[in-house]
Amino acid sequence: MALPAKIVLKPRKKPRQARSQATVDAIFEATIQVLLRDGLPRLTTIRVAERAGASVGTLYQYYPHKEALLFAVLQRHLANVERAITQAAESHHNMPLATMISAVIDALMKVKTGRLEESRALYAVSTELNSREIVREHEQRCRAAIAAMLKTATDAKFRDLDTVVFMLTTAMAGPTRAIIEGGGSATRIRALRGHLRSLCLGYLERQR
Repeated sequence: MALPAKIVLKPRKKPRQARSQATVDAIFEATIQVLLRDGLPRLTTIRVAERAGASVGTLYQYYPHKEALLFAVLQRHLANVERAITQAAESHHNMPLATMISAVIDALMKVKTGRLEESRALYAVSTELNSREIVREHEQRCRAAIAAMLKTATDAKFRDLDTVVFMLTTAMAGPTRAIIEGGGSATRIRALRGHLRSLCLGYLERQR
């Protein structure tokens, strides 16, 4: 999906009432369903509106084209991931390193595998929309939360915390995306949590 240089991805407006929010939520869920049913190349605003039980005109009140809609759905997904990770990190200060890492990995796995097909579909959307900037912003906030947590570890101190956190989050994200996006088996996905924990703790043990 090659985007024109000046294409606007921001919504025309944001829902301000409960009824409007319900409409947008239905449009988002319909977008995921159409993505899963028809694939990204065949997704259209008409199909999404039909699936949501809304008119195309209603959809266009918020999103001027399908790229803006997909961008909004991706933003929601990234916000959910960020919220899960930051909440896990913020609630595990002043604990042993192993407890901290287990909590963050559990949060990542829950949010990514709780709606597995959505995660898989939105990896493809992320690539097609060239959304590296927004992904980077979410990553930076997640890293900041994890760094703040690691500073309080009761059994570890890190000399170069910024690099450690960068390597840690990259080590978590890489295998997770590879397995989910690549259609990994249910057995492999279930085993991912334990492997990530071993990978991350093994690295951190060498760095403290």
